[in-house]
Amino acid sequence: MPPVPFLLTRNSKNMDKMNIIKKTLAALSLLFVLLPLAAQEKPDTVYTFRFVTDKDMFYVPFSGNDKELARLEECVERYRQDILAGKIPLHVDGYCTAGESEADNLAMAKVRSNRVKSELIIRQGLTEACFVTKNHSGSGDYVTVRISVPKVATAVQKDERQQAGQESADTQQEQRETEESRFVAEQIRADSMVVVHPEADVPAETTGTAAEETSGTDSYTLSLRANLLRWATLTPDLGLEWRVHPSWGILVNGSWTSWSWNDKDRRYALWEVMPEVRWYMGKEKRGYLGAMFKAGQFNYKFSATGKQGDLMGGGITGGYQLRLSDALSLDFNVAVGCLHADYEKYEVIDGVRVRAGKETKNWWGPVNAGVTLVWKLF
Repeated sequence: MPPVPFLLTRNSKNMDKMNIIKKTLAALSLLFVLLPLAAQEKPDTVYTFRFVTDKDMFYVPFSGNDKELARLEECVERYRQDILAGKIPLHVDGYCTAGESEADNLAMAKVRSNRVKSELIIRQGLTEACFVTKNHSGSGDYVTVRISVPKVATAVQKDERQQAGQESADTQQEQRETEESRFVAEQIRADSMVVVHPEADVPAETTGTAAEETSGTDSYTLSLRANLLRWATLTPDLGLEWRVHPSWGILVNGSWTSWSWNDKDRRYALWEVMPEVRWYMGKEKRGYLGAMFKAGQFNYKFSATGKQGDLMGGGITGGYQLRLSDALSLDFNVAVGCLHADYEKYEVIDGVRVRAGKETKNWWGPVNAGVTLVWKLF
């Protein structure tokens, strides 16, 4: 018979092994219970797309937008069925700080959000119903897309998505085509649908010609003008400006008045027509230089001798437009050049006009000035 101490030692070792196995099995069981719970957690994944200041165009190669868009497309591709079914919404937040007011910021943020959404609608076949959109004034110039997706999808969930995808493929394709057509039509009407993709990774200021043309605050095409200085001298003045391009405008102003007093011994009469071409400069197209021409007739008699004749001249104009509201601006301008006048002198004796000579004069210097109220028609 073996010694008793040897048997006790052997039994003790076996008991230790059994305890280790039991503890291991208990840990594995707890792990299998917690894994499904962890798989149900839905972390938020945020994708950020940068925009150039004062621009609403979505440049894909700009500031890493191409890589961020690829990551977002990969995520959307993986969970497209749940997104289209409304189970996983895409939260889109647009931001802008470059506007002159909160309303301008919100308007540009809305256009930027639409730019990003249109990429996903066209590329991934999503619909407007897949998005929850909010726009903000401040915090920067970017758009974020936030999506809450499960970390791990179970086999049953995958089978359900595949089965649902097979059953609704035709219906989703039809909805996708309808939604794309509607979205494109809405964006065209809002003049904010075209998404420019520069071929090279170059600065947006040099490639965004279309953006510069549409983002200027004075993108109107026709406006009504009234020179308040002329009206202050009892000379009605009206004009039109046709903005043929955000940087170029064609104007024509006309003035007319006819006054007499002191039993018609004093007279002030004038008519003028003044066409002008302007080149608007700067980011907001406020300042400008131009060339003007004027022609007309006058009849002045402020003393014993009156002057009546023709005038003609032209010069270089310069000025600045101060924005008052979305529809109204004040245009401060001055023109320097030459003015030529041919006129006759006359006197009125016993109610009879008597000619007193003829003169010709040329004037070099300021030939026109204005504080003009501008009203955007469309």
